[in-house]
Amino acid sequence: MGLFNMTALRAAMPRGQRLLGLDPGARIIGVALSDVTLMLASPYAALKRGKLRDVAVEITAIARREGAGGLVVGHPLSMDGSAGPAAQAAHDWALALSEATGLPAALWDERLSSAAVNRAMIREADLSRKKRAAAVDAAAAAWMLQAALDASAPSRMVTDREDTAGP
Repeated sequence: MGLFNMTALRAAMPRGQRLLGLDPGARIIGVALSDVTLMLASPYAALKRGKLRDVAVEITAIARREGAGGLVVGHPLSMDGSAGPAAQAAHDWALALSEATGLPAALWDERLSSAAVNRAMIREADLSRKKRAAAVDAAAAAWMLQAALDASAPSRMVTDREDTAGP
């Protein structure tokens, strides 16, 4: 398939299909799933990272089961926005995964997603480090996917007429 920008990927999605968000780490891949309206992302799973062939089989099975038609892969840019070795590796992995699954993919900046999720889990859920570790990867994928969905949502213009229209 190939890599697209997020707006083009979203525009090419058939109505009613979901997106899978993937946060590839060294050992674990966090997986998130959008709703069919492409408005809301939710944590879905954490997969063990292994050979691309094996990961592609798992991702393809999830996509078929959940009606996903595209992938959004976390792109670990440097804090200054530049693409270092980790970003290049994520780019290459996303392209190879897209080809292996037959699903179009887009890259999305994932800077600080894990840190933000960890802070939220400590503050809101008061989870221990051990319990957080089990949930952080999927939650970070959801955080990244939600940012991509929000940034690529078609803007809805509200006219004065809509504002004043009664029931």
